[in-house]
Amino acid sequence: MMSVNKLTRKKIYKMKIRHKKMLPKFLRYDWDKYYRLERQERWRRTRGQDNKTRLRIKGFPKPVMIGFRAPKSIRYLHPSGLREVVVNNVGDLEKLKDVRQTVIVRISSSVGLRKRLDIIKRANEIGLRVCNGEIK
Repeated sequence: MMSVNKLTRKKIYKMKIRHKKMLPKFLRYDWDKYYRLERQERWRRTRGQDNKTRLRIKGFPKPVMIGFRAPKSIRYLHPSGLREVVVNNVGDLEKLKDVRQTVIVRISSSVGLRKRLDIIKRANEIGLRVCNGEIK
């Protein structure tokens, strides 16, 4: 049996703060300088001996640090406050009947259109919320 996730006032407050908190954009150092890094806007640890970001010098981009992490009580939660569960087929939905008030379903990206329609239909019958239930 899965544990029940209750949204307390404290958790709701933390969820609001998490989304309002101004996080720096963690971009790869010098990604805009070199053509080969142009598409690689994701973070890579800086390793240079005199690298100003690694040395945390004022005026340079902030490095990724543990202090930017979300509070433990709301980590890995969907912005709605529910726990996300990835579903690959209709059988996975049947396991979630008991905890439907505390979870939100995310359909796996590898699921095709026909199965996606079946999953959405069954989730509506059971009463589960689907966060990526739109069909393009």
